[in-house]
Amino acid sequence: MEKRNYTVRKPAPRQSQADMVFGTQSVLETLRSGKEIERLFIQREFGLAEIEKLAKERGVPFQRVPVEKLNRVTRKNHQGVIAFVSPIQYMPLHNVLTQVYEDGKVPLLLLLDRITDVRNFGAIARTAECAGVQALIVPMKGGAQINADAMKTSSGALNFLPVCREPNLYETLLYLRNSGLQIVACTEKADKSLYDIDFAIPTVIIMGSEEDGISKEFLQLADSGAKIPLIGHVESLNVSIASSIVLYEAVRQRVVKPV
Repeated sequence: MEKRNYTVRKPAPRQSQADMVFGTQSVLETLRSGKEIERLFIQREFGLAEIEKLAKERGVPFQRVPVEKLNRVTRKNHQGVIAFVSPIQYMPLHNVLTQVYEDGKVPLLLLLDRITDVRNFGAIARTAECAGVQALIVPMKGGAQINADAMKTSSGALNFLPVCREPNLYETLLYLRNSGLQIVACTEKADKSLYDIDFAIPTVIIMGSEEDGISKEFLQLADSGAKIPLIGHVESLNVSIASSIVLYEAVRQRVVKPV
C-alpha cells in the first residue's frame, strides 16, 4: 500500500467569548475603557490607524495578521480586528518592589523569558504564589497569553500574584540590579549548582524558554548561573518543574532555620 504523508495542522488556541472582543467600535471602546488587553490582531489589509494609535499609547501589543487567522478565531463579523481582554490587572513593577521593601520583606521575583506555553505558565504562577514570590515578570511580547486556560492551570493563583508586563526585559533587569537584587539565571549550562546560590538575599530568578533557554544578553547580565543537578539520562526538565525546584530551594533557605 502506498504511504501517504499527511500534514497535521495545529488548531488555533481556543478563546472564550468572555475574554474576546471584536469589531472596530467594540475594540475602540475597550481600549478607551482602560481594561487590560493581552494583545490585538489586526487584519493586514485594513488601515485601523485609530486603534493602532490607542494600542501604542497604552502599550498594548498588536499583530498584523491575514484574514484567515482572524476567521479561525471567530467566524463572526470581526471587521478586521480582535482584542483579547486580560482576566487580570497588570501591576507596575516599581510599585510592587517599593511595597516589598516598605513591608520589610526580602524581594524574591521571578522573570519568565519567552515562556509561551499557557499551561506551563499557569503551573509556574501557581508554584510562585505558593512560594511567596512577590511578582511575576513577563515580556510585553513573546510570552504566554493570560487567558482562561492560564487562570485554570494556576488554580486561581493569578488572582493573588502580581504580574508585571514589561516592554524591555533587559532594562527591567538593569533596574532590578540597581534596586539591590541579584540576578540568577537558571540554566543547565551554568557552572554552579542550584544549592551553591544564596537565595536569602534580594533575588530575581530568570527562567527561559524550553526551546532555547535564556536569552544570551540576559545570561551575560546575570550575577550567577544556577543549574539543577541531573543524574538520569534525560538532560533537562520541564520548565514548570524546574521552576518549582528552584523556588523551593529559595523557600528552604529563607524559611528553614539552621540547627
